[in-house]
Amino acid sequence: MRILLIDDHALFRIGLQELLQRRGINVIGAFGNCREGIEMAARERPDVVLLDMRMPEMNGIEVLRVLREQGLTMPIAMLTTSREESDVINSLQGGSQGYLLKDMEPDDLVNALHAIVGGATIVAQELTGILAKAVQGEGQASTARDVFADLTPREAEILCLLADGQSNKVIARNLGISDGTVKLHVKSILRKLNVHSRVEAAVIAVEQALCSREQ
Repeated sequence: MRILLIDDHALFRIGLQELLQRRGINVIGAFGNCREGIEMAARERPDVVLLDMRMPEMNGIEVLRVLREQGLTMPIAMLTTSREESDVINSLQGGSQGYLLKDMEPDDLVNALHAIVGGATIVAQELTGILAKAVQGEGQASTARDVFADLTPREAEILCLLADGQSNKVIARNLGISDGTVKLHVKSILRKLNVHSRVEAAVIAVEQALCSREQ
């Protein structure tokens, strides 16, 4: 995986670059200057671009817009401290495929990056409620209850646990089944709901209160 970092905080940028490289990820560039980062993204076409949100020259949304206007289609994700609703929504609506927080665990960050490169949209679990607002009006909500009816009782149970923010391991332990079985159920849930990530599935459950009857 080839990653490009654009973040004006030198200590964080350098530390993150070292952390990722120690985990076998190729950081092809780490820039504090947005224009230089944009130029390298256009030239080198990394697998994913990680952007800070708050930067003095350009903010992350502006960098995202420039990259998309240039026709660059690689995954772009925000890695920020901002939990502001407008930042999350503007980022996702602008074409970002991830909104991650800087206080997340290193292994979770690496897993999120792999998922984003694989085509998923990943948003920090604690921001799921905000994500629901970002996807409203896209047509998913209107058909969510009908699709939910297609889930098996076990799949419905697991979807509600996803909406509670539980990991596959925690779900497996709570239900007394294997991690592999949980993964199969999650895969089936995503297919039936016609979404690409567990976060999107959780959003449907939260947005439509599909799990209220399970509580």
